[in-house]
Amino acid sequence: MNLEYYYWYFPKAIPENVCNDILKQADFDKNRETFGIIGGLTKDNRNLSKEPLTDKEMKDLKDKRDSNVIWMDYRWIYKELHPYIHTANKNAGWNFEWDFSEHCQFTKYKKGQYYGWHCDSWDKPYTKEGTTYGKIRKLSMTLSLSNPSEYKGGELEFDFRNVDPKETNIRVCKEILPKGSLVVFPSFVWHRVKEVTKGTRYSLVMWNLGKPFK
Repeated sequence: MNLEYYYWYFPKAIPENVCNDILKQADFDKNRETFGIIGGLTKDNRNLSKEPLTDKEMKDLKDKRDSNVIWMDYRWIYKELHPYIHTANKNAGWNFEWDFSEHCQFTKYKKGQYYGWHCDSWDKPYTKEGTTYGKIRKLSMTLSLSNPSEYKGGELEFDFRNVDPKETNIRVCKEILPKGSLVVFPSFVWHRVKEVTKGTRYSLVMWNLGKPFK
């Protein structure tokens, strides 16, 4: 799918007090912090706190991703962020139909942590009965919760590999470096978070779902 815009950003859109409230919520929920996994790593959606990853699964994970996450499902966070997702979807000309947001993923990247190249969407819709059944990820959002002075590295990069395969199409998303900035992009766009070399980078990710494209 060729697009005019592969991401749409809002610099310093979320007030600092709201960002700090999200950080406080994460600190309150820190007992639920776990390591981030990748889609398709396990076959059975097992409870990883009771049945941890095997050594092979852990090796496969570390080859692609190393970060800590806390899952959040708070209405006040969705209320704050949804207007920007709707605006980006319209202003970028995507006009994707979506009607549901998954739990937010609060992500912590400490020194040495990263997330390699990946896209958020999969080749098939969700098959588990419930609100996500038959839907796919259409729009992804990342909110920056750290000031750029608090860490080094950790750049969010996009790979617009469908634009021109003969050229380098890696773009650094510098627009969301200031705390409270957010970016929205189609979930099929490839992206990564480079290794953090100093400090800690905090962000909040949200995936927004709808019926498969026709």
